[in-house]
Amino acid sequence: MASTETLAETQIEDEIDLPWNVLVLNDPVNLMSYVTLILRKLFGFSESKATRLMMEVHQSGRSVVWTGPREKAEFYVQQLQSHQLLSRIEQVDG
Repeated sequence: MASTETLAETQIEDEIDLPWNVLVLNDPVNLMSYVTLILRKLFGFSESKATRLMMEVHQSGRSVVWTGPREKAEFYVQQLQSHQLLSRIEQVDG
């Protein structure tokens, strides 16, 4: 039988391994064309993919634009915020 400590350590390791989503949130300031431009610039998305994600932000209030390791997710959020886009990370539900 596993000890409580071992189970807690396993849970923490599983949480660390879970990927993180980078979210772009809707804001009343930035033009849709600007959001599309920044998504293309930072992530290398095609015009159609960047436009689709921008429309999801516009219509749903948010869009997951990237998923992966926490350190890179934090980097992308910093880059998005440096371009004045509202963004944050959230851990993918495991």
